[in-house]
Amino acid sequence: MRVGDVVVADTRDALVLREASYPAAYYLPAAAVDAGVLRSSDTTTYCPYKGDATYRSLQIGVAAPLQDAAWVYEDPNDAVISIRGHLAFYPDKVSITLED
Repeated sequence: MRVGDVVVADTRDALVLREASYPAAYYLPAAAVDAGVLRSSDTTTYCPYKGDATYRSLQIGVAAPLQDAAWVYEDPNDAVISIRGHLAFYPDKVSITLED
């Protein structure tokens, strides 16, 4: 996963979550994401299926941060407990490359 030319995450352990008519969301283990570029955000949302999400912005160099580029469910509902501690990213804010 990249922002411009900067790799911000790399893993072979992504989880794919598909729901309703939304595009698939790729959830990456937190350990696979460069913690040095993550910034806390005050944004939160609630999903009746997954629970409460908190957001992270990405700070790459001196550029303006990419606001709310990622989200995480720290304590997801039991039906999706496997996404606990995984971050998902908006594909319009980062470049996601899938490899076999």
